[in-house]
This record gives sequence, C-alpha cells and structure tokens, in this order.
Amino acid sequence: MANILVVDDELGIRDLLSEILNDEGHTVELAENAAQARDVRNRMRPDLVLLDIWMPDTDGVTLLKEWSASGLLNMPVIMMSGHATIDTAVDAIRIGAQAFLEKPITLQKLLKTVEQGLAREQVRQAAAAYQASQSPAGSAASAAGHLAAHQDNALQVSKTFELDLPLRDARDAFEKAYFEFHLANEGGSMTRVADKTGLERTHLYRKLKQLGVDLTKSKRAGN
Repeated sequence: MANILVVDDELGIRDLLSEILNDEGHTVELAENAAQARDVRNRMRPDLVLLDIWMPDTDGVTLLKEWSASGLLNMPVIMMSGHATIDTAVDAIRIGAQAFLEKPITLQKLLKTVEQGLAREQVRQAAAAYQASQSPAGSAASAAGHLAAHQDNALQVSKTFELDLPLRDARDAFEKAYFEFHLANEGGSMTRVADKTGLERTHLYRKLKQLGVDLTKSKRAGN
C-alpha cells in the first residue's frame, strides 16, 4: 500500500487519520508542523500528503508553494482545513494540490479522496513508464519486469489443498486462502476486500477472525 504523510498541528486529528489509514493497510508518517514535514519529505518521497492549511509556524499553502518552487511537489497533496475560504482552496489547487478536504472529515470522504489521489498518481506513473519503455533499452527492461511480476504472482497463488479432508475443513481451508489472496492483492485494505468479495465489513471481520486469518501479516505485506 501507500506511504502517507499527515501534517496537522492538532494531535487528535493526526491520531485519528493515522488510525484510519493504518487500518486500510497504509504506512503513515506524522508531522505537527511544516519543519517536521520538510524533514520527512527530505528523508523520503511520500506517496501522498494530507496537509493542513492553518499551522502555527508555516501555513500549508506556503509549504505547498515552497515544494512546488523547489521541484519537490512530485506527489499528490490533499489540503485540509476547517476554516479556509473558497479562495484559499482554489489557490491551493492552482499551486498543485489535488484536492481539498473540509474538517470535520468524514471517514467515507477521507478514504475516497485518498484512493482517488493514489489512483491518479498511479496513472501518471504508468504513463511515464510507458513513454520510457518505448526506447529500445526501456522495452527490454519492461519485458523483464513483466516476466518477474508473472512469476511472483504464480508463486503467491500456488497452494496445495488436502482434498481428503472432511468437506467443512476443506471449505475452510479454501476460504482462508481465498481471503488471504484478496488481502494480499489489496494491501490489507478491508474496504476494498469487502467490495471485491461482496461482504459487509462487519461480516468480513467476523469471517476472517473465524478462519484465523492474520490481518497484521496482510498489512505488512502491503507496506
């Protein structure tokens, strides 16, 4: 899954967003001000940033401008605020932010906006990779990468079932492998696994617990 940087001076907001995003299988870095956000950005390029507008030292729009001017705005940034005007939101989008979330942020709105931001970035990266693959050297590297990916997928889905087990035990073994497969594919995201399997999240949690599926393992695999 994604590495997400949450920048907000309110401890409660940071903790809440971190809990929600961790539950979806993401790795979360936290910063309470622009100085800490700069440090995280210098150490790594997050896959996505949730950036508060009103902060005590440097506000989010100023930090966004700084990253844009220095060529560091090469990841999706979603602005957050409970007091920003429409002009401020429009200004942030003009600078390069992908979206704006108004506080208090609902769970559904947060997950949908994050998912859209990551999806747009994947499309951008795929387009860049396609252009690079059109060169002779790029074509050979692309083919090798596809072969390795197919080999990895074959290893992941290969699993032997004992068909001489009682029907209920054999069915449980299959269902466990089925859910582990989807959890691995979706990086531990319970929301997407629920959508894929057609189960309510509450029912899905109960089913996984009953089958003994290790959810922490699936989250680690997605990081």
